[in-house]
Amino acid sequence: MQYYLKALQNYAVFSGRSTRADYWYFVLFNLIFSIVVGVIAGVIKLPFLANIYSLAILIPGIAVGVRRMHDVGKSGWYLLIPIYNLILACTEGDYGNNEFGNDPYGAEREAQFA
Repeated sequence: MQYYLKALQNYAVFSGRSTRADYWYFVLFNLIFSIVVGVIAGVIKLPFLANIYSLAILIPGIAVGVRRMHDVGKSGWYLLIPIYNLILACTEGDYGNNEFGNDPYGAEREAQFA
């Protein structure tokens, strides 16, 4: 849940890097919340509630995806390539700093693999 809230706090931040956990937990909780909001909207017969949620979460979803692409050393535009972006989202990020920012794991990863 903290990853979902972290992505919402960085609402429209397209710079920097996001780890695989940041991205995939955001996707997981977004899917769960979308289903819950959809069911509630269907039960109370207000289908536009699901649309409002989808529009509200669109920008943070794109932003966390762009930051995920940055973590693997690619431009955010790679998010638009259907299968390749899924492969990149599953790939481990670059060790150390890259042109898009500092390693999200920082010294933890360097100490682990040194």
